[in-house]
Amino acid sequence: MFQNIPQVTKNILILNVLFYVASLVLASKGYDPIRMLGVHYVNSPLFEPYQIVTHMFMHSLNTPWHIFFNMFLLVMFGSHLERVWGAKRYFIFYILAGLGAFALYNAIGVYELMQAKQKLISLGIDPLMFKDQIEKADSYNIIFHNPTYDAPAIVYQNMSKSVMVGASGALFGLLAGFAMLFPNTELMLLFPPIPIKAKYLIGAYVVFEAYLSFNPTNDSIAHLAHVGGALVGVIIVLIWRRTDRKNFW
Repeated sequence: MFQNIPQVTKNILILNVLFYVASLVLASKGYDPIRMLGVHYVNSPLFEPYQIVTHMFMHSLNTPWHIFFNMFLLVMFGSHLERVWGAKRYFIFYILAGLGAFALYNAIGVYELMQAKQKLISLGIDPLMFKDQIEKADSYNIIFHNPTYDAPAIVYQNMSKSVMVGASGALFGLLAGFAMLFPNTELMLLFPPIPIKAKYLIGAYVVFEAYLSFNPTNDSIAHLAHVGGALVGVIIVLIWRRTDRKNFW
């Protein structure tokens, strides 16, 4: 089975597994690879430009199903798309979907973090006073003992530490691309074991993620990034299909 996986999909799979294993090793040595290689909001003190790429190959160390489920989807859907598009176009699509997920994840978070920062400044508090706490990944410290000051300080510190990891954004791009090209292909659910067309199953999944994006459940999942990846995936397929209107049934 591994030998039958197309080359780009195989390489992405290997990179994700290598990043996961390396993260486990680093974590055992006392480092925090999630904080270093996951992506933070661009106006967070923890943000580094390289995180825009590295976060797509990082996964939660506490829940092994995270990487397993993502890699399962990568092989299942990515392999088909790579065979249809070819290696170069497929790789471009994957990276752009991942970047789109990052962009939408930041669109709202950056604004909210900026508001928290401005609130502190309006209260006469310099946000830089929290820099050491944030960089050390310490839990927030309430130092004012006054709700007026503590609330925006907690929001600022928590949002500055907020981190996104995983290939899910790029994978939602793949799901959207698959649904666009193979809309009537029947996918078999596991529970219950019934067939359902790709356009309905994937479409419902994306709509559900959009709903969760604006109705937070505190599940630590970047639902907005999933929507961003899917949205970019749809846009790219529509652009590419301007001169090629074929559907694969």
